[in-house]
Amino acid sequence: MGAVWSTVGTYAIVFSVGGALCALAELLIVRTKLTPARILVIFLIAGIALEAVGVYDAILKVCQAGVSVPIVGFGASLAKGSIQMARTHGFLGAFAGGLVRTAYGVGAAIVVSYIVTLVFSPKTK
Repeated sequence: MGAVWSTVGTYAIVFSVGGALCALAELLIVRTKLTPARILVIFLIAGIALEAVGVYDAILKVCQAGVSVPIVGFGASLAKGSIQMARTHGFLGAFAGGLVRTAYGVGAAIVVSYIVTLVFSPKTK
């Protein structure tokens, strides 16, 4: 029974953190003149900054998918790849590292997006 409550607690944390990030984005859309694209970039840079200062992993241990699935996690992944490749391959590795680390996810998103466009026919208004 303890494992069930642990799982429920994990889901509650993930849902709460993911929901809080979405609510923050919605507040920025409603209360400011920021466009969704600029908010996306802000969240991406926040993930990069959290990884750069070394606190993203600690947040990830607590929040898990609530922070890793949104764009914040993508930014942290880019930064982590760049940092690792810069350490092993020098200055030029910093440019390739983020791309190498996130290539699988980006490639999967492209393939799934293409399949969805084949299955569904969107209609513009």
